[in-house]
Amino acid sequence: MDENQQLEPVNKDDRTWAMLCHLSAVAGFVIPFGSILGPLVVWLIKKDEMPIVDLHGKKSLNFQITMAIAYFVCFLLVFAVIGLVLLPLVAIFSFIMVVLASIKANEGKEFNYPFSLNLIK
Repeated sequence: MDENQQLEPVNKDDRTWAMLCHLSAVAGFVIPFGSILGPLVVWLIKKDEMPIVDLHGKKSLNFQITMAIAYFVCFLLVFAVIGLVLLPLVAIFSFIMVVLASIKANEGKEFNYPFSLNLIK
């Protein structure tokens, strides 16, 4: 599906829950593993009721798991100093992608995260 392609018409409530799949990842900046737990909880609650939430929840979880791997690699690279530069860059990239995905979800459109591993299908 094209990134800007409209999904089947969905109501505002469905779009709001889809947006929450992405925005709940911001919890990771405050709560350890919140970036994975937030989208996971929203996805598990609404995936059977709302197909758009199922789609966005999987995409959000895949991206957040990818970012967790990237954070771990950056943490290991801190000992080689390069991680000190990469860690904030990964965090900024993650935040910007979450905001963009949230906007697309609220518009009822699909968003494909760049560099995301497709672990949950």
